[in-house]
Amino acid sequence: MQATSIPETTPQEAYRSALRRQHFKPDPAQAEAVDELTRLFHELIDWRPPPPPTLAARLLERVRSNKQTLEPIRGLYLWGSVGRGKTWLMDLFFDALPFAEKQRVHFHRFMQGVHADLARLKGRLNPLQEVASETAARCRVLCLDEMQVNDITDAMLMGGLLEALFERGVTLVTTSNIAPDGLYRSGIQRDRFTPAIALIKQHCQVLELASPTDYRLRRLEQAPVYATPLDHKAESLLADYFADMTTPEHRRHEPIIVNDRDIPTLAWGDGVVWLDFDVICQLPRSKLDYVELARLFHTLLLSNLRCLDDERSNIAHRLITLIDAVYDCNVKLMASAEAPPTQLYSGNDLAFEFQRTVSRLIEMQSHDYLAKPHLA
Repeated sequence: MQATSIPETTPQEAYRSALRRQHFKPDPAQAEAVDELTRLFHELIDWRPPPPPTLAARLLERVRSNKQTLEPIRGLYLWGSVGRGKTWLMDLFFDALPFAEKQRVHFHRFMQGVHADLARLKGRLNPLQEVASETAARCRVLCLDEMQVNDITDAMLMGGLLEALFERGVTLVTTSNIAPDGLYRSGIQRDRFTPAIALIKQHCQVLELASPTDYRLRRLEQAPVYATPLDHKAESLLADYFADMTTPEHRRHEPIIVNDRDIPTLAWGDGVVWLDFDVICQLPRSKLDYVELARLFHTLLLSNLRCLDDERSNIAHRLITLIDAVYDCNVKLMASAEAPPTQLYSGNDLAFEFQRTVSRLIEMQSHDYLAKPHLA
């Protein structure tokens, strides 16, 4: 472990600075969460590793259980409705931590990595323990965004994985739209998942971010989310949305990796991805690519959505598939388009299927849709 440097700022100081810089009003619910994150921050930077065990202690440990456990600092499970600032607050905390042994990742992406590691370690005696050891070796603090367990394979792994991580001293900080007791509520064999819930509640302070304000929705309703025609004003609107919904230090202008393939982007960061229509729909893409994209990002900015006809039916079919995927995950869509939804498709081959796309593009501009939580 590297030595901990003197912190330049605490989460509380970073929060107050952001309020001043962005002219935000203080939010009591956010302030309570920041207090808890700052408490955790100080515990983490004050922590010192225990002295190495004596030879006698190591022998006794081997006889008892063959396990060497390290009690973790109790983390935080921050949950609440969409748009309350959970991810933003966790990122303030993560960025303030003055050591390198930390990881911040979307929950779905993290579990993908776990499955890939288990496949790599196939045939080992206890691959899940090895995955936990590798994770603990690189991070004292694991920050998972948007914890939401829908997949039975993930659910069956969670208990053993969390237990192994906590035994190795990893502190968990996670955000979710759901309280721990609501995770995987209607899932198959849920009784095998309940130990994971117990571990989360044991090793994390559970705090609801009960702010009455949906900040994301308030931003989205300040301007149209579907801009037409294609002109400088429409693109400027998307640029403004991206600037409002992301922080400068988290913005990237590089490809994203989806199902082991690079997809060029205009920009991405903080759960928002900005794509050009030709890149995501003109080039060959599979339904699985669109589903994965919808699970990874809560907001999609789509530039240059063009009118289509039967000569471009392949592109129209990909657009139908893309809209279905993002709609099913409640992804927020901001688009600059050549025409309104009802005029996007003038062909006959996909006229019936495209009616659903038109209906969804219209619904996705509504208050009720924009207020829905992202389903990762």
